[in-house]
Amino acid sequence: MLVLVAPGQGAQTPGFLTPWLELPGAADRVAAWSDAIGLDLVHYGTEADAEAIRDTAVAQPLLVAAGLLSTAALGEVTPGAVAGHSVGEITAAAFASVLDDTAALRLVRRRGQAMAEASGVTATGMAALLGGDPEVTLAHLEKLGLTPANVNGAGQIVAAGTLEQIDALVADKPEGVRRVVPLKVAGAFHTTHMAPAVSELETAAKELDPADPVVPYVSNRDGARVATGAEVLERLVGQVANPVRWDLCMETFQELGATALLEVCPGGTLTGLAKRAMPGVKTLALKTPDDLDAARALIAEHSPAAPADSQTA
Repeated sequence: MLVLVAPGQGAQTPGFLTPWLELPGAADRVAAWSDAIGLDLVHYGTEADAEAIRDTAVAQPLLVAAGLLSTAALGEVTPGAVAGHSVGEITAAAFASVLDDTAALRLVRRRGQAMAEASGVTATGMAALLGGDPEVTLAHLEKLGLTPANVNGAGQIVAAGTLEQIDALVADKPEGVRRVVPLKVAGAFHTTHMAPAVSELETAAKELDPADPVVPYVSNRDGARVATGAEVLERLVGQVANPVRWDLCMETFQELGATALLEVCPGGTLTGLAKRAMPGVKTLALKTPDDLDAARALIAEHSPAAPADSQTA
């Protein structure tokens, strides 16, 4: 059984979209998406520097566009489940046909802008903690006033809070933690610092008409399968101010019988977690079009043939 997943913010790198735009029709598709959301995705995906694409309002639409573009390049895909990490949940909603591509990009554009505005209220950030005992780490974060914004499994927790709190964590890491790595994000996502963005997304969600997922959709909130489009949308709204439980998502993948995990562009982060937390499950990350043939072979081996009248990606 194949799980199709989409990465979250921080996975973007300068120029990462360039080789994908060389595929037939890709540049026209991305140009149309750019017009639809009022953001030059081509420029940001090919020419902009690291600081420009670190901007939350830019990074989030860029990541969703990359995920949709790279999946379209695969052709027909019938995953046994879909999920995304943080903003990748919007990409996954498109995989599951809860939202069409344009609706997904319009929603993520509003999400990125709202979270960027919320980030501007207080100087905040995030840092990944590698290794250590989760209970010890969580107690240490609480002592420093930090939130465990991402519980990613495989020995990784991401803390979020003010920049002063992040600096204190770097200077005084929890016992057993090997490294504390500040992340390339512009705010304390998935914490109460993002509460102002929730009301903006509630307004944006009312303009959408979600369909029910056509494949199992696994939620960051608690690793649960979500059966209706309305609930997917409700969870997407609340998710920005609540922790990501990717550890529970991976547990659900295993309960569903996952044998392979394919991470769309810009892949690498989630496959790395899966290699450590899901032994025996094959993984593949889409980074450039050079990975497409291997991805298609993985799909053919681990995904059932799609019905003649359906396509899920």
